[in-house]
Amino acid sequence: MQNSLLAKYSGSVPRYTSYPTAPHFHEGVHCGKYAQWLGELGSQHDLSLYVHIPYCDRLCWFCACHTKHTLKYEPIETYLASLKKEIAKVGSLVSREAKVSGLHFGGGSPTMLKPQDMIDLMKAFREAFDFRDDAEISVEMDPNDLDEPRYDALAAIGMTRASLGVQDFDPKVQKTINRIQTFEQTKSVVDAVRARGVHSVNCDILYGLPYQTMETLEATVDDIVSLSPDRIALFGYAHVPWMKKHQTMIPEEALPDVEMRFAQMTRAADMLVAAGYEPIGIDHFARPDDRLAVAARNGKLRRNFQGYTDDAAEALIGFGASSIGQLPQGYVQNMPATGEYQRLADTDGLTVVRGIELTDDDRLRAHVIEQIMCGFAFSFATVRKLYPGIGETVIAEARQYAASNPDGICEIVADEFRLTEAGKPFARSVAAVFDSYLATGKGRHSIAV
Repeated sequence: MQNSLLAKYSGSVPRYTSYPTAPHFHEGVHCGKYAQWLGELGSQHDLSLYVHIPYCDRLCWFCACHTKHTLKYEPIETYLASLKKEIAKVGSLVSREAKVSGLHFGGGSPTMLKPQDMIDLMKAFREAFDFRDDAEISVEMDPNDLDEPRYDALAAIGMTRASLGVQDFDPKVQKTINRIQTFEQTKSVVDAVRARGVHSVNCDILYGLPYQTMETLEATVDDIVSLSPDRIALFGYAHVPWMKKHQTMIPEEALPDVEMRFAQMTRAADMLVAAGYEPIGIDHFARPDDRLAVAARNGKLRRNFQGYTDDAAEALIGFGASSIGQLPQGYVQNMPATGEYQRLADTDGLTVVRGIELTDDDRLRAHVIEQIMCGFAFSFATVRKLYPGIGETVIAEARQYAASNPDGICEIVADEFRLTEAGKPFARSVAAVFDSYLATGKGRHSIAV
């Protein structure tokens, strides 16, 4: 039965970190529209900020992020100068009554920045925006970049959450994906940030990697659990060489098939639950006292371009090349090409080149898809309350899908559409049922398991 479900529901679908998804953004949303939307943010809005550092001193073959390899620091210095202009411009357009609840440094490798540049960048943000006293400051970290001055700089900017990509500790797997990172290196980072008062550590594990076996994955999970991270993300490797050309360096014959991927995912998840972690959505795990776990239990879990979050901010503002912003009015994306991004930032400060303005139907379907991805269910009563009238369309679609589905992956119970235990691994595929754009899109996606 499981193999038949895999064959049917593991097709290529979006990850649904947004709805509508990025392939449907268009050039009709431009800097002028973005400036208008920013000006409409006020005291009723909390802000979550994301800044993208699109540079690495090595390029991992598995990576699907927007980044480039550099061994020189000069391009980073030039980029930072342009980035600060964008920060100042956006900050000038947003009311100081809108408060920042979180700032996430992503990449690329933010920890490539020189210590003083980290501090100066944080200063630029604090000069442009008002931060809440309890704002979360999270940073994606590469152990190969870090030294004592950088640890001290991260403490100086007020880092509260450290996020480390691990993937798999097996040497053969690491060599194949060009990501050499020992357990000892990883442990040293965890120890160093905790010694400086960081209250939350997140580790990422990948399954579905080349030459990865059940044994290497189990050993990696055991090693990660021994570090007692507060959160663990268990992601399936997304092999998208048509989008990320460096992934052609990975031998496709070394990749596990969909049945093995599913077995790896299930085994790793079982191990994490046995170790005391609570499952969060489709691919996260957290200690019971972690804010993410609390949000999931209270029905307040959210999903955005950073994945699962407890951040309830109404607006996510992205800074840097390729960054995506999520505002109440719609989505925007900055120029992806670093050189052109810098030209736009240096000229006007705003760098948005595409996006999409949300319709009421978009908001309705975004709510339904987020509820499926976060809690594997959505309430008809809530849909009717939030979207009177138009909500009936999606409710009818849900009833029809549940009635016509012979595989038992979803059901209608007490005026609620919900996935069964058999259906939860296929949440992305079920969410896609409510995606009115998917059939007309040109984007290609990774497999759903």
